[in-house]
Amino acid sequence: MAEEKAYLKRLTDEQLELQLEAAGVVVVEGAKWCGKTTTALQQANSVIFMDEPKRKEEYLRLAESNIEVLLDGNTPRLIDEWQKAPQFWDACRYLVDRRGDEGQFILTGSAEPVDQSKISHTGTGRVGWVKMRPMSLYESGESNGSVSLGELFEGRFKPAEGHELNLKELCYLICRGGWPKAIGKSERAALKQAYNYIDAVAKREIIEVDKVHRSESNTRRLLRSYARHQASQATNGTISADLKANDGNTLNDATIASYLNALRKIFVIEDMEAWNPNLRSKAAIRTTDTRYFVDPSIAIASLGLGPNDLMKDLNTLGLLFETLAVRDLRVYAEALDGSVFHYRDNNGLECDSVLHLRNGHYGLVEIKLGGETLINEGASNLLSLAKKIDTEKMYAPSFMMVVVGTGRYAYRREDGVLVVPIGCLRN
Repeated sequence: MAEEKAYLKRLTDEQLELQLEAAGVVVVEGAKWCGKTTTALQQANSVIFMDEPKRKEEYLRLAESNIEVLLDGNTPRLIDEWQKAPQFWDACRYLVDRRGDEGQFILTGSAEPVDQSKISHTGTGRVGWVKMRPMSLYESGESNGSVSLGELFEGRFKPAEGHELNLKELCYLICRGGWPKAIGKSERAALKQAYNYIDAVAKREIIEVDKVHRSESNTRRLLRSYARHQASQATNGTISADLKANDGNTLNDATIASYLNALRKIFVIEDMEAWNPNLRSKAAIRTTDTRYFVDPSIAIASLGLGPNDLMKDLNTLGLLFETLAVRDLRVYAEALDGSVFHYRDNNGLECDSVLHLRNGHYGLVEIKLGGETLINEGASNLLSLAKKIDTEKMYAPSFMMVVVGTGRYAYRREDGVLVVPIGCLRN
């Protein structure tokens, strides 16, 4: 018998523990294969798997007729793939009210429930949410965590040495992605994970999410187009034109919107909203979302590429490194009770990421592959944006940082901008 793989700690562990103290029901949501069930099992005291082959039909019948039987067990009780029986929502909420205690149930799933008619209560006051993504480099061990974003928000920084990644290693990590089951596997097997993920999405998941038939070939074409537009503000019309130019496809805007909405529901794509600060100038802020997959490996698999292909195309590498960095920044920001946005105005000034905490503090981040020219460009953008912000109406930025893909040391420039390799970062 194969030895059981050791659990790799996740930043979500602490978030889940806190929510179990704060709410009666905790919903853990996110992409398939990102580790939701494994993480939830670390804190659950009993579990029911709704997709267990031998029992799933019986479970569905009980969910319709006598759902309390399925909820009886030591707490926190984990209901895995709960969305297969949406009536769990109201039943859990009712039992939480009756028992008068927190930390009763953990619900894990990879999509919204298909039948919303079986949910009558919003869950306000009883339900807390935890969002999981594929693993950050800190969680998978490719960042040594010598630079903490939490400390940067507190005004603390000291030069540090990171886990230095060369270009070849960086290309591999982008292609492998943050899928927990890929960690520690041979390179060939690890790289296969993302291709298997794309197959599952195109063949089944995009249909199962809302029981609407969608073409596998069209799904693959759309994923490929989306991959070409990573880190851009491409509209649905732009994607439609791209499909026609590259695939001769005639999907209209409404159909594309339907496909993209399904991909959002199963957490394949996670676009980034625009940040709206108070500005001294009257520059108009562009509010179009920036296109991102939840993990860069999805883009790689959609394009049919591998590490060697990226090594030969630094422009594509730069865009997909940005997708990787955004994934990590989102993981770290959520562990700090924050969110990540982008900034772009009508004068062409951009900022790749703005880490904004609930207390109003924020940090400005540019993402560059590396090299003095790109670092200077990123620092210039950050300084220009900082000058535009009206600090009489909001805080000044807690820090300005250029995150780079390659490099060994984190340091502060004379202009105050930090330069931090991705192999240094943590929450």
